[in-house]
Amino acid sequence: MEGKSCCAPKGPGRVIASPALARRASDTLRAMVADSLIPVKGGFFEMGATIGRYPDDLDSPPRRVFVSPFSLGRTSVTNRLFAAFAAESGYRTVAETEGWSFVFHLFLDDPLGWVEHPPQTPWWRAVAGASWAAPEGPGSDWHDRPDHPAVHLSWFDAQALAEFTGTRLPTEAEWEFAARGGLKGKRFPWGNDLVPASGHRHNTWQGQFPQTNTAEDGFTGTCPADHFPPNAYGFHNMTGNVWEWTATKFGPLPHNPGRLPPRDPQGPAEGPGYVIRGGSYLCHASYCERYQVHSRTHNTPDSSTGHGGARLAR
Repeated sequence: MEGKSCCAPKGPGRVIASPALARRASDTLRAMVADSLIPVKGGFFEMGATIGRYPDDLDSPPRRVFVSPFSLGRTSVTNRLFAAFAAESGYRTVAETEGWSFVFHLFLDDPLGWVEHPPQTPWWRAVAGASWAAPEGPGSDWHDRPDHPAVHLSWFDAQALAEFTGTRLPTEAEWEFAARGGLKGKRFPWGNDLVPASGHRHNTWQGQFPQTNTAEDGFTGTCPADHFPPNAYGFHNMTGNVWEWTATKFGPLPHNPGRLPPRDPQGPAEGPGYVIRGGSYLCHASYCERYQVHSRTHNTPDSSTGHGGARLAR
């Protein structure tokens, strides 16, 4: 999984064949997933930013897009849900198969003991044994955070979960439509203020990145998937907390080749990776100001990190 890094360290872009899971999810697991989905009516919206901060993100100018009705997870996939999937399917994630994943340095008891890191980002360390089940590597355990988002999920892992449970990953357009919650031209799911008068509304970095997180929002790492208030559509943590995979390959935002706005855009057929959305608990204006509803970047489908998760759709 070595490679050039950004907000999320990249793998080399290997094609990894997802194992054929011999059976489908149990009725109990499928009901668990179904209960987590919220229906969205769909409609027209302005996708993208008026002015994007990072030109390479290709997130501006806005495009008018139409999205058909769909359902989306109220929260990111939790450890409890992913554990149920792993137990039923026997699936092993890319991190588990490879034997390591990237962990943020402040979460390690001995960060100097883990010397491998992506170029120019020494705050990420390649930690043997790190995976969704052991988010900080040996000695850590998902059981003490069952309602937190499952992390260290590659796109292949998220796709395997979706296929097993009869769901799918959202398109990028669906994700942004849901994140905006019906608000037009706003930066966040609640409005334009990073920290509104009512207090913090999502989990990002406060302090001096990457050495000091003052945790004014209450968290240094992930928070429970439903901790902060939902947006107007009922979705929690559409910005901050963990990056979420989409089904869309990275490229320019949808364009309008005719007189009508694009309907249910699927994205380009080819691209350098899949779009990830939402930002994470590591986002900060000094390093990665990608915690807004229009923000986007991408990663190779084999990449896994301690701030990478997923959200299911149908």
